[in-house]
Amino acid sequence: MNTTTRPTPSAAGRLRVCILGSTGSIGTSTLDVLARHPQAYEVTTLTAHGRIDELAAQCLTWRPRQAVVARADQAADLQQRLRAAGLSTEVLHGADALCQVAADPGTDAVMAAIVGAAGLPPCLAAARAGKRLMLANKEAIVLGGALFMNAVKAGGATLLPIDSEHSAIFQCLPEDRSTWASRIDHIVLTASGGPFRERDPATLASVTPDQACAHPNWVMGRKISVDSATMMNKALEVIEARWLFDLRPEQVRVVLHPQSIIHSMVVCRDNSVLAQMGTPDMRVPIAYGLSWPARIESGASRLDFLGLKPLTFEPADERRYPGLMLAWQALRAREGSTAVLNASNEVAVEAFLAGRLRFDQIAALNADLLARLAVPETAASSVEGLLALDQETRALARQRVLELAA
Repeated sequence: MNTTTRPTPSAAGRLRVCILGSTGSIGTSTLDVLARHPQAYEVTTLTAHGRIDELAAQCLTWRPRQAVVARADQAADLQQRLRAAGLSTEVLHGADALCQVAADPGTDAVMAAIVGAAGLPPCLAAARAGKRLMLANKEAIVLGGALFMNAVKAGGATLLPIDSEHSAIFQCLPEDRSTWASRIDHIVLTASGGPFRERDPATLASVTPDQACAHPNWVMGRKISVDSATMMNKALEVIEARWLFDLRPEQVRVVLHPQSIIHSMVVCRDNSVLAQMGTPDMRVPIAYGLSWPARIESGASRLDFLGLKPLTFEPADERRYPGLMLAWQALRAREGSTAVLNASNEVAVEAFLAGRLRFDQIAALNADLLARLAVPETAASSVEGLLALDQETRALARQRVLELAA
């Protein structure tokens, strides 16, 4: 995580921003923050996978130089619409186009908000190009690990975490990364516990997708909401924190904090505890990523200390959240095992949302894949090796879903 590089703004003095995944919750929140500071930021690129109508509306508002969609037919449709509206936006399509726009010399900063393993290649492209890389795609670092962090270092990129927990840790630490190891004893990631924190674990087999997506504190996409309900999101965040802050697995801990007011904590070597607090609103870490090391208006509500309910903390129940414990297991296994965990979980969540897998089978499937799939020794040494491992895991996970449904 480069702490000295500063992006070079455009001739107009505005930071030029590319948003990968602009129609998702992080993407739309980013645009909300940017709209509050039109003199400071310029949107150069917007991308979306399937929400073409929403992307078209965003392009009409923001008039980016480029837009990227998944398929050629979507690109032709969007290009025709934008031309009819008098926009000169160039519409591209496909995975290679995402990497192209992420590394574009006309962009200073990249908001990486694509969900899943698909976010790794464009994140690597942005890192190698030395961008200000605002990382909301935890799967990129979970999948990429050392390969990803080495790309950040080699490219001279500025890596800024956007997950509320990792942003909280980052905000509690000094700019000089070289001092971190001497300061940190361990970090504590807080977790809301999701919608089933007080539910009898024996009843989780009957959970429906809509119930799993009803998060008590955060408004998120369905995949991330399910991950929150299983606490697999926290497992991925444990892995992400290990790499972001160069920690040993045992230096990353998790505690339930249902109010989501304290977003995470750093326990220092002298046992002082530094915590970042605020209302649960993703615009805060987004605004910090955009403006670091300065601070700008985010649009989030100010914390009212006199109106706060008591802040409580609880241990994470292994019976209720068996998937959480897989994080440390994967980190202690051969490098690349975290990619297996991530890929298996994406397949499991997709199957659950489609009604082909029970809620309680998500963690069981992930544990099964982690135990049974042999990770090649060199898998984590290249993007090709990691993506091959990712695809192998997905194929085996889909086969296991079919077997469990039989």
